[in-house]
Amino acid sequence: MKVKAKKHLGQHFLRDSSISRKIVESISFEKSQNILEIGPGTGALTKWLLKENKTGSLFLMDVDQESITFLNQKYPELEGNILFADFLRYNIDQFLINESFSVVGNFPYNISSQILFRCLEFKDRIPEIVGMFQREVAQRIAQGPGNKQYGILSVFMQAYYDIEYLFTVDEDVFDPPPKVKSGVIRCIRNSRTKLPCDEKLFKLVVKTAFNQRRKTMRNSLKSIQGTTMLPEKFSAERPEQCSVDDFIELTNAIKANQKA
Repeated sequence: MKVKAKKHLGQHFLRDSSISRKIVESISFEKSQNILEIGPGTGALTKWLLKENKTGSLFLMDVDQESITFLNQKYPELEGNILFADFLRYNIDQFLINESFSVVGNFPYNISSQILFRCLEFKDRIPEIVGMFQREVAQRIAQGPGNKQYGILSVFMQAYYDIEYLFTVDEDVFDPPPKVKSGVIRCIRNSRTKLPCDEKLFKLVVKTAFNQRRKTMRNSLKSIQGTTMLPEKFSAERPEQCSVDDFIELTNAIKANQKA
């Protein structure tokens, strides 16, 4: 059977086997016994995951029933591990109870950022993420401070993961070809078990700052209680100039002012 790419699902099937293999070879299989591939489509990555993942368990998750049917026929050895489910809403503990799992995929571009936000909810169980995104999104996630691409997702991901932009993929290796180039990144969980600040306030500070990114930090954060007395360094800095550590320092300063 042939699986038809569905526009509303953001499907673009990778048909260059050498790129599929290159993506899979970027995974550190020793980091987790479990691999979860999100959006496998027609199995471009799956065949290489089966070859390279010698000892662990491989799970596939897709919201396209046609893909699920195709994959079950193509990979009978994965019976029971191919899930018709939405990663953004699915209870992972239905098949991986308190276990770690690495995440890999040619992620649908229309929900790729949401997939990473969902991964952050399981950050203590996901040691590695290797994925393909729209190139601009991949660059944004990997970009450090001092660049206009640096934003909310950059800070949140870099707070918990070391991120490396691996390579760019051209449009013509997909069916149908997307209108943009793609980029592959690798995210490795860093040593932070938790942020040394109020994490809820940290998220609020980051989101509020970047929602008014043209303003200085002092002006963009005026709506948050406790920002009347901030370290002098933030009087002229804008959000894209601030590192994760800067946002942590800023969060702790605001928290201290709130308590004063």
